[in-house]
Amino acid sequence: MNSQFWNQVKTKYQLGKLIYGKVEFHAPFGVFVDIGDEYVKGIIQIPDFLDSGAMIPEMYPEIGSPVGAVVVGYTEDDRNQVWLSVKPSVLQKSLVKLRSPVVSQV
Repeated sequence: MNSQFWNQVKTKYQLGKLIYGKVEFHAPFGVFVDIGDEYVKGIIQIPDFLDSGAMIPEMYPEIGSPVGAVVVGYTEDDRNQVWLSVKPSVLQKSLVKLRSPVVSQV
C-alpha cells in the first residue's frame, strides 16, 4: 500500500488510541483482531498481553470475544496490520490520563 493509505490508517488508528474489536484468529505468536476495517487487521502479539509473567497460547481470549486494546504500531507492508497491546500498564495509560505533578517553588 502507498504512503497516502498509511497516513490515513495512522490518522484513524493513532498511537496510544484505545480501539475495540473481536478476536478473529489464534496464531502461535498472538491473536488477530477484527477492528471493523476491511483494509487492515489488528494483531496482539504475545509480548503485548502481560506486563510480567509468561503468556502462552492457551491463555488467549476466545475467538469471537470482544477486546479493547491500545494501538502501539503498524506493519506497513502487504499484511496491513495495526499492532495492539492489552498490557495492563498500557491500557491504564490510555484510560486514565494522569497530569504531571505541579512542583511548587517555595
